[in-house]
Amino acid sequence: MSHVVAGHILAIDQGTTGTTALVMGLDGVTLGRKTCEFAQHFPRPGWVEHEPEQIWQSVLSAVSGALEASGLSGRQIAAIGLTNQRETTLLWDRQTGEAIQRAIVWQDRRTASRCAELKASGHEARVREVTGLVLDPYFSGTKLSWLLELPGTRAAAEAGRLAFGTIDSYLVWRLAGGAGSHAPHVTDVTNASRTLLMDLASRTWSEEMRALLDVPSSVLPRIVASAERVASTHGVPGLPNGIPITGIAGDQHAALFGQACFEPGDAKCTYGTGAFLLVNTGPRAIASHSGLLSTVAWQIGQEPVYALEGSTFIAGAAVQWLRDGLGIIASAQDIEALACSVGSTEGVAFVPALSGLGAPYWDPDARGLITGITRGTTRAHLARATLEAIAFQVHDVLAAMSADLGRPVTRMRVDGGGSANNLLLQMQSDFSSLTVERPTELESTARGAAMLAGLGAGIFSSPEEAARMIRPGRAFKPQIDADARSAALGRWSDAVCRARSH
Repeated sequence: MSHVVAGHILAIDQGTTGTTALVMGLDGVTLGRKTCEFAQHFPRPGWVEHEPEQIWQSVLSAVSGALEASGLSGRQIAAIGLTNQRETTLLWDRQTGEAIQRAIVWQDRRTASRCAELKASGHEARVREVTGLVLDPYFSGTKLSWLLELPGTRAAAEAGRLAFGTIDSYLVWRLAGGAGSHAPHVTDVTNASRTLLMDLASRTWSEEMRALLDVPSSVLPRIVASAERVASTHGVPGLPNGIPITGIAGDQHAALFGQACFEPGDAKCTYGTGAFLLVNTGPRAIASHSGLLSTVAWQIGQEPVYALEGSTFIAGAAVQWLRDGLGIIASAQDIEALACSVGSTEGVAFVPALSGLGAPYWDPDARGLITGITRGTTRAHLARATLEAIAFQVHDVLAAMSADLGRPVTRMRVDGGGSANNLLLQMQSDFSSLTVERPTELESTARGAAMLAGLGAGIFSSPEEAARMIRPGRAFKPQIDADARSAALGRWSDAVCRARSH
């Protein structure tokens, strides 16, 4: 079956709990969409795993469903863009395609003791200098070290029989034919920058970090740009052979690109289970002195763009806790109306440190805290305090970004499920004193992958031309005065201090 080029792009968004495929027109309109979930495996406390074959089947089902919903065939797809959950790590046999065990998910904490050993040995400053990251089990490097210690694995790896990859590597390999083929073993520079193994300045594998983590070079993929032809489909059920795979980026990087944050200082926040903020820092990496990470935003041709990143662990998860843990709302969507039913929290503050505090505090021992409760406090006050807490946490990361940049962030684009909440976005604008912009369609991650794919395929000549896929929406501007803002931030700061003193 031959491939016929047409003006549609297939975006595959492979996430933590499921895969979403979208068939998009060049104007950014989604013509077909399908999400397929897959199982989460928790073999021990703190361990989180995915079955690679289940991920692959979810991709096939999502692609098939999106094409069916669009009324198009695979022959009408001009290019494929791929975006993925970052840091999730697997090793597979190059000949059989079998993974040596389940993939270790980014949330997994099994290598915490190894990270602690490396910190105690004085390696963290050098790791941050080379990679832009901190020593944390979140990242792929110590996960790969753990896999290599399984019986027989290191010998097979050193003999060249095994391939390491984050999910982008694995999916490109499968889409291009997989076992028994000459499928390329690649990873894009954004995913590589999350492994603890890449030199952030040269964008090549670091011999120093590879030696520190005892990783043989034979397992590592080739690092490619975010927008270039890296492979084409071969033997994929439901797709013709020869569709070029031309865009790859980790999910948060794809969202930054999909929000057209092309200039230094442009920032985006994805409000999901947690909140993920990235700000474009231009053609050179900025070392953070404020508790943030330095990372590659994307690379087109030979030109890299860098970013600072900060994430809060709990955003939408706090709303889920109100729903599932306390039962004060029936669905997540109910929180906005409930919070709007009161004019303020009446002094109630909620620090949702349900899993410690992320950036810029990095305090795993902080604990959740609610202060200011009186007999007049109602569930509406707690609902409003929860939305305020999400906005306050994001404000803290924005303040850290402004400190590292040496200038304030004055505009932030938003996406993710939480960005549908108008009250939350108004709070964010008020507390952070910036304009918050929300596009009409919130699928920024998939749209970013599609934009990169269009660039890599030559459909678009520049990022600015690719940005025609973005459909502008609503802007939120500050509505409170400086005194009210200062009082609110002071109340939050006091509550955070209490949460960290436990």
